[in-house]
Amino acid sequence: MATADPDIAAIDLTDDSYTVEQSFVRNKYAAYDADGDTVLRGKQKMFKMKEEFPFTDGDGTDAFTVTAGGIMDVAGNYVLSDAQTGEDLVVLDNDFSIFQDTWRIRDADTEATLAQIDSRGALVTLARNNLPLGELIPHKYEITDADGGHVGRIEGQLSVRDRYEITIDDASSVPKEAVVAAAMVIDAIQGN
Repeated sequence: MATADPDIAAIDLTDDSYTVEQSFVRNKYAAYDADGDTVLRGKQKMFKMKEEFPFTDGDGTDAFTVTAGGIMDVAGNYVLSDAQTGEDLVVLDNDFSIFQDTWRIRDADTEATLAQIDSRGALVTLARNNLPLGELIPHKYEITDADGGHVGRIEGQLSVRDRYEITIDDASSVPKEAVVAAAMVIDAIQGN
């Protein structure tokens, strides 16, 4: 089976850093490039049996949709499908654990792992989930490629609304679009 091209037809993310911000109301997000231009918008559709996140480019053109594999799928698969071609490109897998948040980005056709996103460790994850006001501890994630090599990081910022700085140091084998989308989906799914 051939490997799917993980590039999304409607967007081209060429920067090495992005800022993702959640709006004040509901799970609605915007991603900005290094110049502060909006490159991606996403929101969680409300009142759906399966969680769904449609994304548009900065101009409002449909780019892709992330859809849960099952109903109320906190630990499961989320498929990223290109809005222009209808092709399933990557799958975001959540390995649910109270000790560490782990997400894998897999090729939708071959199921080969393209990248992994791991939270910074058990103590911080436990503190975030169990201490009073633990949710105020910013998230930090390490992004690695299929071989465990460093790709980048996602760092939560202390702010009134959720804000993440995404830095991609080497995306030669990792689709940037999937990483930026994953930052938004992880925040929405885990109620961060």
